[in-house]
Amino acid sequence: MINVLSVGETNRYLRELLESDELLADVWVRGEVSNLSQSISGHLWFTLKDSDAQLRCVVFRGQLPYVGNRPQNGLAVVAHGRVSLYEAGGQVQLYVDLVQPQGMGELYLQFERLRRQLEREGLFSAARKRPLPIFPKRIAVVTSPAGAVLHDILNVVRRRYPSVEVVLAPTVVQGEAAAQSIAATIGLINELEGIDLLILARGGGSLEDLWPFNEEAVARAIFASRVPVVSGVGHETDVTIADLVADLRAPTPSAAAELVVPDRREHLALVAAYRLRLDGAAQATIEAGRNELTRRRAALLEMVPPPRFRQWHQQLDELWGRALTATGHRLALRREKARSAGLQLQALSPLAVLRRGYSICWLLPAGEPVRSKAQVEPGDSLAVQVIDGSFPVVAG
Repeated sequence: MINVLSVGETNRYLRELLESDELLADVWVRGEVSNLSQSISGHLWFTLKDSDAQLRCVVFRGQLPYVGNRPQNGLAVVAHGRVSLYEAGGQVQLYVDLVQPQGMGELYLQFERLRRQLEREGLFSAARKRPLPIFPKRIAVVTSPAGAVLHDILNVVRRRYPSVEVVLAPTVVQGEAAAQSIAATIGLINELEGIDLLILARGGGSLEDLWPFNEEAVARAIFASRVPVVSGVGHETDVTIADLVADLRAPTPSAAAELVVPDRREHLALVAAYRLRLDGAAQATIEAGRNELTRRRAALLEMVPPPRFRQWHQQLDELWGRALTATGHRLALRREKARSAGLQLQALSPLAVLRRGYSICWLLPAGEPVRSKAQVEPGDSLAVQVIDGSFPVVAG
Protein backbone atom coordinates (compact mmCIF):
# COMPACT_ATOMS: atom_id res chain seq x y z
CA MET A 1 0.00 0.00 0.00
CA ILE A 2 1.34 3.42 -0.97
CA ASN A 3 1.49 5.92 1.93
CA VAL A 4 0.67 9.37 0.51
CA LEU A 5 1.25 12.34 2.83
CA SER A 6 0.16 15.92 2.44
CA VAL A 7 2.78 18.66 2.48
CA GLY A 8 1.66 19.69 5.97
CA GLU A 9 1.85 16.11 7.25
CA THR A 10 5.30 15.70 5.74
CA ASN A 11 6.62 18.91 7.30
CA ARG A 12 5.06 18.07 10.65
CA TYR A 13 6.73 14.66 10.60
CA LEU A 14 10.09 16.22 9.72
CA ARG A 15 9.72 18.80 12.54
CA GLU A 16 8.93 16.10 15.10
CA LEU A 17 11.83 14.04 13.81
CA LEU A 18 14.27 16.94 14.18
CA GLU A 19 13.03 17.93 17.63
CA SER A 20 13.33 14.34 18.92
CA ASP A 21 17.04 14.28 18.12
CA GLU A 22 19.03 14.90 21.35
CA LEU A 23 22.00 16.41 19.52
CA LEU A 24 19.90 18.92 17.60
CA ALA A 25 17.91 19.89 20.72
CA ASP A 26 21.04 21.32 22.39
CA VAL A 27 23.59 22.24 19.75
CA TRP A 28 26.37 24.78 19.12
CA VAL A 29 26.91 25.89 15.50
CA ARG A 30 29.80 28.04 14.27
CA GLY A 31 29.78 30.15 11.15
CA GLU A 32 29.76 33.65 9.68
CA VAL A 33 26.73 35.91 10.08
CA SER A 34 25.08 37.21 6.91
CA ASN A 35 21.66 38.49 5.72
CA LEU A 36 20.95 40.02 9.13
CA SER A 37 17.53 41.64 9.44
CA GLN A 38 14.92 42.45 12.07
CA SER A 39 11.22 42.02 11.45
CA ILE A 40 8.51 44.50 12.40
CA SER A 41 7.55 42.19 15.26
CA GLY A 42 11.09 42.51 16.66
CA HIS A 43 12.47 39.05 15.82
CA LEU A 44 16.06 38.87 14.53
CA TRP A 45 16.78 36.82 11.41
CA PHE A 46 20.18 35.92 9.97
CA THR A 47 22.09 33.18 8.17
CA LEU A 48 25.09 31.26 9.44
CA LYS A 49 27.36 30.20 6.59
CA ASP A 50 30.71 28.61 5.88
CA SER A 51 32.40 27.46 2.69
CA ASP A 52 30.13 24.39 2.46
CA ALA A 53 26.59 25.42 3.45
CA GLN A 54 24.17 27.90 5.02
CA LEU A 55 21.72 27.60 7.94
CA ARG A 56 18.80 29.94 8.59
CA CYS A 57 18.68 31.28 12.17
CA VAL A 58 16.18 33.25 14.27
CA VAL A 59 16.35 34.99 17.66
CA PHE A 60 12.87 35.71 18.97
CA ARG A 61 12.19 39.17 20.39
CA GLY A 62 11.83 37.94 23.99
CA GLN A 63 15.24 36.23 23.78
CA LEU A 64 17.18 39.30 22.58
CA PRO A 65 18.04 40.67 26.09
CA TYR A 66 19.69 37.34 26.97
CA VAL A 67 21.35 36.39 23.69
CA GLY A 68 24.75 37.82 24.67
CA ASN A 69 26.65 39.18 21.68
CA ARG A 70 24.19 40.55 19.13
CA PRO A 71 24.90 39.08 15.67
CA GLN A 72 26.44 41.38 13.06
CA ASN A 73 27.02 40.78 9.35
CA GLY A 74 30.48 39.34 8.71
CA LEU A 75 31.06 38.35 12.35
CA ALA A 76 32.35 34.81 13.02
CA VAL A 77 30.29 33.45 15.93
CA VAL A 78 29.28 30.32 17.79
CA ALA A 79 25.49 30.15 18.26
CA HIS A 80 23.61 27.90 20.68
CA GLY A 81 20.04 26.71 20.27
CA ARG A 82 17.83 23.97 18.88
CA VAL A 83 17.24 22.89 15.30
CA SER A 84 13.66 22.54 14.09
CA LEU A 85 11.53 22.95 10.98
CA TYR A 86 9.27 25.93 10.25
CA GLU A 87 6.32 23.95 8.92
CA ALA A 88 4.57 26.72 7.00
CA GLY A 89 7.69 27.59 4.98
CA GLY A 90 9.35 24.18 5.01
CA GLN A 91 12.60 25.71 6.31
CA VAL A 92 15.07 24.08 8.67
CA GLN A 93 16.10 26.73 11.20
CA LEU A 94 18.31 27.18 14.24
CA TYR A 95 16.32 28.79 17.05
CA VAL A 96 19.10 30.73 18.80
CA ASP A 97 19.26 31.58 22.52
CA LEU A 98 22.96 32.48 22.90
CA VAL A 99 25.63 33.97 20.63
CA GLN A 100 29.35 34.19 21.42
CA PRO A 101 32.36 35.17 19.27
CA GLN A 102 34.36 32.29 17.83
CA GLY A 103 37.46 31.35 19.81
CA MET A 104 35.74 30.88 23.17
CA GLY A 105 36.56 27.60 24.95
CA GLU A 106 33.96 24.88 25.36
CA LEU A 107 33.78 25.24 29.15
CA TYR A 108 33.26 28.98 28.85
CA LEU A 109 30.42 28.46 26.38
CA GLN A 110 28.78 25.97 28.76
CA PHE A 111 29.22 28.43 31.62
CA GLU A 112 27.58 31.26 29.65
CA ARG A 113 24.68 29.09 28.52
CA LEU A 114 23.87 27.89 32.06
CA ARG A 115 24.41 31.36 33.52
CA ARG A 116 21.91 32.93 31.16
CA GLN A 117 19.41 30.12 31.68
CA LEU A 118 19.51 30.44 35.47
CA GLU A 119 19.45 34.22 35.26
CA ARG A 120 16.22 34.06 33.25
CA GLU A 121 14.75 31.74 35.92
CA GLY A 122 15.55 34.27 38.66
CA LEU A 123 18.16 32.23 40.59
CA PHE A 124 20.50 35.25 40.72
CA SER A 125 17.85 37.76 41.74
CA ALA A 126 18.97 40.14 44.49
CA ALA A 127 15.41 40.18 45.85
CA ARG A 128 15.66 36.52 46.98
CA LYS A 129 19.05 36.82 48.70
CA ARG A 130 18.70 36.57 52.47
CA PRO A 131 20.57 38.56 55.13
CA LEU A 132 23.05 36.72 57.34
CA PRO A 133 22.45 36.38 61.11
CA ILE A 134 24.53 38.89 63.08
CA PHE A 135 25.42 36.47 65.89
CA PRO A 136 25.29 32.90 64.47
CA LYS A 137 25.45 30.04 66.94
CA ARG A 138 26.06 27.14 64.55
CA ILE A 139 27.78 27.28 61.15
CA ALA A 140 28.13 24.44 58.64
CA VAL A 141 31.20 24.34 56.38
CA VAL A 142 30.79 22.32 53.17
CA THR A 143 34.30 21.59 51.92
CA SER A 144 36.97 18.91 51.71
CA PRO A 145 38.26 17.83 55.14
CA ALA A 146 41.76 17.66 53.64
CA GLY A 147 43.78 20.72 52.70
CA ALA A 148 44.19 24.21 54.11
CA VAL A 149 40.68 25.59 53.48
CA LEU A 150 39.05 24.13 56.59
CA HIS A 151 42.08 25.06 58.72
CA ASP A 152 41.97 28.67 57.49
CA ILE A 153 38.24 29.00 58.19
CA LEU A 154 38.58 27.57 61.72
CA ASN A 155 41.48 29.92 62.50
CA VAL A 156 39.47 32.97 61.46
CA VAL A 157 36.36 31.87 63.37
CA ARG A 158 38.30 31.10 66.57
CA ARG A 159 40.07 34.45 66.42
CA ARG A 160 36.96 36.52 65.79
CA TYR A 161 34.10 34.67 67.52
CA PRO A 162 35.24 31.55 69.43
CA SER A 163 31.81 30.79 70.94
CA VAL A 164 30.30 29.77 67.58
CA GLU A 165 29.97 26.05 66.77
CA VAL A 166 31.42 24.93 63.43
CA VAL A 167 29.99 21.76 61.85
CA LEU A 168 32.14 20.15 59.15
CA ALA A 169 30.14 18.74 56.23
CA PRO A 170 32.83 16.87 54.22
CA THR A 171 32.41 16.62 50.46
CA VAL A 172 34.37 16.01 47.28
CA VAL A 173 35.24 19.36 45.66
CA GLN A 174 36.96 18.23 42.45
CA GLY A 175 36.35 15.63 39.77
CA GLU A 176 33.37 14.11 38.02
CA ALA A 177 31.54 13.11 41.21
CA ALA A 178 32.09 16.44 42.95
CA ALA A 179 28.95 18.26 41.77
CA GLN A 180 26.58 15.56 42.96
CA SER A 181 28.52 15.20 46.23
CA ILE A 182 28.32 18.95 46.91
CA ALA A 183 24.61 19.10 46.09
CA ALA A 184 23.85 16.08 48.30
CA THR A 185 25.86 17.51 51.22
CA ILE A 186 24.01 20.83 51.03
CA GLY A 187 20.76 18.87 51.16
CA LEU A 188 21.92 16.90 54.23
CA ILE A 189 22.93 20.10 56.06
CA ASN A 190 19.44 21.49 55.48
CA GLU A 191 18.01 18.50 57.33
CA LEU A 192 19.96 19.34 60.51
CA GLU A 193 18.38 21.50 63.19
CA GLY A 194 19.95 24.71 64.45
CA ILE A 195 22.18 25.52 61.47
CA ASP A 196 22.21 29.32 61.09
CA LEU A 197 24.18 29.53 57.84
CA LEU A 198 26.33 27.49 55.47
CA ILE A 199 29.76 28.23 53.99
CA LEU A 200 30.54 26.54 50.66
CA ALA A 201 34.33 26.69 50.29
CA ARG A 202 37.18 25.52 48.08
CA GLY A 203 40.70 26.77 47.40
CA GLY A 204 41.87 28.18 44.09
CA GLY A 205 42.47 26.23 40.91
CA SER A 206 41.97 26.17 37.16
CA LEU A 207 38.59 26.51 35.46
CA GLU A 208 38.50 22.72 35.17
CA ASP A 209 39.27 22.32 38.90
CA LEU A 210 36.47 24.70 39.88
CA TRP A 211 34.00 23.33 37.34
CA PRO A 212 31.83 21.38 39.86
CA PHE A 213 30.76 24.78 41.24
CA ASN A 214 29.49 25.67 37.75
CA GLU A 215 27.22 22.62 37.54
CA GLU A 216 23.44 23.03 37.51
CA ALA A 217 22.96 20.50 40.34
CA VAL A 218 25.01 22.65 42.73
CA ALA A 219 23.19 25.82 41.68
CA ARG A 220 19.80 24.21 42.30
CA ALA A 221 20.90 22.89 45.70
CA ILE A 222 22.05 26.35 46.80
CA PHE A 223 18.82 27.91 45.53
CA ALA A 224 16.74 25.33 47.45
CA SER A 225 18.69 25.73 50.72
CA ARG A 226 16.52 26.92 53.62
CA VAL A 227 19.56 28.44 55.38
CA PRO A 228 21.61 31.29 53.90
CA VAL A 229 24.60 30.19 51.83
CA VAL A 230 27.93 32.05 51.64
CA SER A 231 30.27 30.97 48.84
CA GLY A 232 34.03 31.20 49.20
CA VAL A 233 35.29 29.41 46.11
CA GLY A 234 38.72 29.94 44.60
CA HIS A 235 40.44 33.30 44.51
CA GLU A 236 39.02 36.82 44.15
CA THR A 237 39.16 36.70 40.33
CA ASP A 238 37.29 33.36 40.13
CA VAL A 239 33.53 33.71 39.63
CA THR A 240 31.38 30.58 39.52
CA ILE A 241 27.67 29.87 39.09
CA ALA A 242 27.62 28.97 42.82
CA ASP A 243 28.84 32.49 43.64
CA LEU A 244 25.99 34.02 41.64
CA VAL A 245 23.28 31.92 43.30
CA ALA A 246 24.61 32.18 46.87
CA ASP A 247 23.16 34.73 49.27
CA LEU A 248 26.64 36.26 49.62
CA ARG A 249 29.84 35.77 47.66
CA ALA A 250 33.22 36.03 49.41
CA PRO A 251 36.45 36.36 47.39
CA THR A 252 38.21 33.57 49.34
CA PRO A 253 37.33 30.92 51.98
CA SER A 254 39.06 32.98 54.70
CA ALA A 255 37.10 36.05 53.66
CA ALA A 256 33.89 34.01 53.92
CA ALA A 257 34.73 33.24 57.55
CA GLU A 258 35.40 36.94 58.16
CA LEU A 259 32.01 37.86 56.75
CA VAL A 260 29.85 35.37 58.66
CA VAL A 261 31.02 35.98 62.25
CA PRO A 262 31.40 39.26 64.16
CA ASP A 263 34.69 40.37 65.68
CA ARG A 264 34.47 39.75 69.43
CA ARG A 265 37.08 42.44 70.15
CA GLU A 266 35.09 45.10 68.33
CA HIS A 267 31.96 44.30 70.33
CA LEU A 268 33.85 44.26 73.64
CA ALA A 269 35.27 47.67 72.77
CA LEU A 270 31.76 48.88 71.96
CA VAL A 271 30.47 47.63 75.34
CA ALA A 272 33.35 49.44 77.08
CA ALA A 273 32.50 52.65 75.21
CA TYR A 274 28.84 52.39 76.25
CA ARG A 275 29.93 51.85 79.86
CA LEU A 276 32.03 55.01 79.75
CA ARG A 277 29.10 56.93 78.31
CA LEU A 278 26.82 55.57 81.05
CA ASP A 279 29.28 56.58 83.79
CA GLY A 280 29.68 60.02 82.23
CA ALA A 281 25.93 60.51 82.02
CA ALA A 282 25.53 59.49 85.67
CA GLN A 283 28.26 61.89 86.78
CA ALA A 284 26.73 64.69 84.72
CA THR A 285 23.33 64.06 86.33
CA ILE A 286 24.86 64.16 89.81
CA GLU A 287 26.74 67.36 89.03
CA ALA A 288 23.61 68.99 87.64
CA GLY A 289 21.71 68.03 90.81
CA ARG A 290 24.50 69.39 92.98
CA ASN A 291 24.47 72.71 91.14
CA GLU A 292 20.69 72.94 91.42
CA LEU A 293 20.83 72.30 95.18
CA THR A 294 23.52 74.95 95.62
CA ARG A 295 21.44 77.47 93.69
CA ARG A 296 18.32 76.79 95.73
CA ARG A 297 20.20 76.92 99.02
CA ALA A 298 21.57 80.34 98.10
CA ALA A 299 18.04 81.49 97.26
CA LEU A 300 16.75 80.23 100.59
CA LEU A 301 19.39 82.19 102.45
CA GLU A 302 17.81 85.36 101.17
CA MET A 303 14.20 84.30 101.81
CA VAL A 304 14.04 82.29 105.08
CA PRO A 305 14.58 83.65 108.61
CA PRO A 306 17.86 82.37 110.14
CA PRO A 307 16.45 80.02 112.89
CA ARG A 308 14.17 78.10 110.55
CA PHE A 309 16.74 78.15 107.76
CA ARG A 310 19.29 76.35 109.93
CA GLN A 311 16.78 73.56 110.48
CA TRP A 312 16.03 73.31 106.77
CA HIS A 313 19.72 73.51 105.96
CA GLN A 314 20.37 70.52 108.19
CA GLN A 315 17.55 68.57 106.54
CA LEU A 316 18.90 69.42 103.09
CA ASP A 317 22.37 68.24 104.10
CA GLU A 318 20.92 64.96 105.34
CA LEU A 319 18.93 64.47 102.14
CA TRP A 320 21.97 65.35 100.05
CA GLY A 321 24.11 62.80 101.91
CA ARG A 322 21.47 60.09 101.53
CA ALA A 323 21.12 60.86 97.80
CA LEU A 324 24.89 60.60 97.28
CA THR A 325 25.01 57.32 99.21
CA ALA A 326 22.09 55.80 97.25
CA THR A 327 23.57 56.89 93.92
CA GLY A 328 26.95 55.42 94.85
CA HIS A 329 25.31 52.12 95.80
CA ARG A 330 23.43 51.96 92.51
CA LEU A 331 26.57 52.68 90.47
CA ALA A 332 28.54 50.05 92.42
CA LEU A 333 25.75 47.50 91.90
CA ARG A 334 25.69 48.14 88.15
CA ARG A 335 29.46 47.83 87.89
CA GLU A 336 29.36 44.54 89.82
CA LYS A 337 26.60 43.17 87.54
CA ALA A 338 28.64 44.09 84.44
CA ARG A 339 31.78 42.43 85.91
CA SER A 340 29.80 39.30 86.88
CA ALA A 341 28.27 39.03 83.40
CA GLY A 342 31.75 39.27 81.86
CA LEU A 343 33.03 36.46 84.09
CA GLN A 344 30.03 34.28 83.21
CA LEU A 345 30.65 34.80 79.48
CA GLN A 346 34.29 33.79 79.91
CA ALA A 347 33.31 30.69 81.92
CA LEU A 348 30.80 29.61 79.25
CA SER A 349 33.31 29.90 76.40
CA PRO A 350 34.18 26.51 74.84
CA LEU A 351 37.82 27.63 74.78
CA ALA A 352 37.87 27.77 78.59
CA VAL A 353 37.02 24.05 78.69
CA LEU A 354 39.60 23.19 76.01
CA ARG A 355 42.35 25.12 77.82
CA ARG A 356 41.89 22.85 80.84
CA GLY A 357 42.98 19.87 78.73
CA TYR A 358 39.58 18.60 77.58
CA SER A 359 38.62 17.94 73.95
CA ILE A 360 35.45 17.78 71.90
CA CYS A 361 34.72 14.78 69.70
CA TRP A 362 32.50 15.07 66.61
CA LEU A 363 30.91 12.16 64.74
CA LEU A 364 31.45 12.58 60.97
CA PRO A 365 30.08 13.31 58.51
CA ALA A 366 27.05 14.78 60.32
CA GLY A 367 29.22 16.77 62.73
CA GLU A 368 27.18 15.53 65.71
CA PRO A 369 28.93 15.95 69.11
CA VAL A 370 29.69 12.60 70.80
CA ARG A 371 28.11 12.59 74.24
CA SER A 372 28.01 8.80 74.81
CA LYS A 373 30.03 5.80 73.62
CA ALA A 374 26.73 4.32 72.42
CA GLN A 375 26.80 6.81 69.55
CA VAL A 376 30.02 5.37 68.09
CA GLU A 377 30.53 2.13 66.19
CA PRO A 378 33.92 0.62 65.27
CA GLY A 379 35.13 2.15 62.01
CA ASP A 380 33.22 5.43 62.46
CA SER A 381 35.08 8.58 61.38
CA LEU A 382 35.58 11.10 64.15
CA ALA A 383 37.12 14.57 64.47
CA VAL A 384 38.72 15.48 67.77
CA GLN A 385 38.98 19.21 68.54
CA VAL A 386 41.56 20.50 71.05
CA ILE A 387 42.62 24.03 71.89
CA ASP A 388 44.99 24.46 68.91
CA GLY A 389 43.06 22.62 66.17
CA SER A 390 41.43 19.34 65.28
CA PHE A 391 42.50 15.97 63.88
CA PRO A 392 40.68 12.97 62.38
CA VAL A 393 40.46 9.57 64.10
CA VAL A 394 38.75 6.26 63.36
CA ALA A 395 36.88 4.44 66.12
CA GLY A 396 38.44 1.08 67.02
